[in-house]
Amino acid sequence: MRKFFRIAGYVVVAILAVIAAGVIYMQYAFPNVDAAPTITVKATPALVERGEYLANHVAVCVDCHSQRDWSRFAGPVTPGTEGKGGDRFDHSMGFPGVFYARNITPDKETGIGNWTDGEIYRAITAGVNKDGDPLFPVMPYKSFSQMQEQDVYAIIAYLRTLHPIRNEIPASDADFPMNLILRTMPATPANKINTVAEDQLSRGKYLVTIASCNDCHTPAEKGTPIAGKELAGGFEFKLPSGTLRSTNITPDKETGIGNWTEQAFVNRFKQHLDPAVANRKLGPNDFNTIMPWAMYAGMKEEDLRAIYQYLRTIEPKKNKVERFTPAPAKS
Repeated sequence: MRKFFRIAGYVVVAILAVIAAGVIYMQYAFPNVDAAPTITVKATPALVERGEYLANHVAVCVDCHSQRDWSRFAGPVTPGTEGKGGDRFDHSMGFPGVFYARNITPDKETGIGNWTDGEIYRAITAGVNKDGDPLFPVMPYKSFSQMQEQDVYAIIAYLRTLHPIRNEIPASDADFPMNLILRTMPATPANKINTVAEDQLSRGKYLVTIASCNDCHTPAEKGTPIAGKELAGGFEFKLPSGTLRSTNITPDKETGIGNWTEQAFVNRFKQHLDPAVANRKLGPNDFNTIMPWAMYAGMKEEDLRAIYQYLRTIEPKKNKVERFTPAPAKS
């Protein structure tokens, strides 16, 4: 019997050693991405203007990395907080840990003021920070990896122009085993995208991609998008007031946008340019959404039309979505 326990002890020690070796390997071998490229972005006025447009109205970097006013419909960005970061994504929202949007202003102590252009480029397209640590994919770097190189440069140029804001952000903390899985997610893009075809459908597809529409409009199970339901809506957002679900934006005529005209699609966005709509105050029980309508409203009309025309070409998917389920009343 003593011999049995001795052997069992050896086996347990061996298993623990293998696990420890695996954890150490994951910590040091991943993320498996290339070093930050050595680049210097020449911030011409045209490049900064393009970056401002993309960061505010297409990729909406400024939306996630600023303070949003949730007392107003769709939570518009609070003026003066652009890029300061601090939004918290935690267990109450269904996340496997606690994650924070980083400070992306040029502040040298708490922001990206000491990052090289190459380090910012790598963070946007490969999903690792200055120190090589992985970013949780609420930062849609998989979509941004398909952005034209010049557009990434434009965003970098624009971020350099933001007002530096001193705002120390807590470190993100992923639960086990997500802290290990997370390290395997970042990847260096296989190809640099230099150009996108000029036709309307190609531009629409490109805009849908870098706006990360799939991330929010595709339902998921345990964090994994459900195959065959791309853009069919139903992705759930856990909010204190209840569960919000994204809409079906496929051209299904019953449950999607199949009966929408192009002009109706454009108008749905552009109505949020009206201050009365954009600044509408809400009561504590009023319906709200995380869709950053105020930012997307600034998208160029020709870009919105290109998105509409591209969405018309994808497979219609019947998926009726219950937009909101209130949280149970507290007793």
